[in-house]
Amino acid sequence: MRNYLLFTLFAILSTNLSAYEDFDLDGVDNKVDKCPNTPFSDLVDINGCTVKSLVSAHNFDVILGVSYSDADYQTLNKTDTLASSIQADYYYKNFSLQASTSYFTTSGNDYGDNGLYDSFLGAAYKFKAGDSLLASVGVGVILATYETSLNNNNADYVTSANLSYSLDKINVFGGYSHTLINDDDVAGIVSYQNTNAMSGGLGYHFNDKLYASASYNSSDSLYSGVEDVQTASIYTNYSIDEHLFAMFSYAYGVSDSASKNYASFRLGYFF
Repeated sequence: MRNYLLFTLFAILSTNLSAYEDFDLDGVDNKVDKCPNTPFSDLVDINGCTVKSLVSAHNFDVILGVSYSDADYQTLNKTDTLASSIQADYYYKNFSLQASTSYFTTSGNDYGDNGLYDSFLGAAYKFKAGDSLLASVGVGVILATYETSLNNNNADYVTSANLSYSLDKINVFGGYSHTLINDDDVAGIVSYQNTNAMSGGLGYHFNDKLYASASYNSSDSLYSGVEDVQTASIYTNYSIDEHLFAMFSYAYGVSDSASKNYASFRLGYFF
């Protein structure tokens, strides 16, 4: 009799357990779950629908990079430059902060130099300007960590605005920035000026992991009397997993005032 009761109890429990299914593990039976695919990190109501996400709105990334550029200006011997960079970003909803700096080594036939490039601190805010139109505005300061003998040792200030229009997997983008140059002129050698820069391009989302774009960029030289700096560039971004991503970019100098070739590879971690 005891064995029969134990067998009956096991059969009842087995039937009850097999009748209960909860594929998204939110504690609500599939039969009454009106939101069957809620993320594991969400708190749900009695219908299985999200009432609060436990995923933090605060995110960060750190990006390490290496780059190469060569210059062959009319007034200079050909030089090659290698640089390593670090960038850190903070994101809160549509707001972001950025800090970056880099260390370079330059060599030429009769010239060599190394040290820090100027560093950057900035903030940006993005928002929807239409159903398929995304806009962003930003401000920043360029810190004079690049030491030269040409009095360019003051902080400069940047404002920027960007637009991106998406149509299925294609996006068209453009941007404008203005830099207030505070460096002191060197009489008879160099005269500085505020700069304006514009860019425009076309991008394509191949899938959820791979994005690529091509763009054309034009900027005033910070030196008075020097032609605009113009480049044509390509860019790719690949998401390795939910945290790790890689970026590659290449730019070709269209004008004599630009580096003829510039290439960079960066690896980032998002958390």
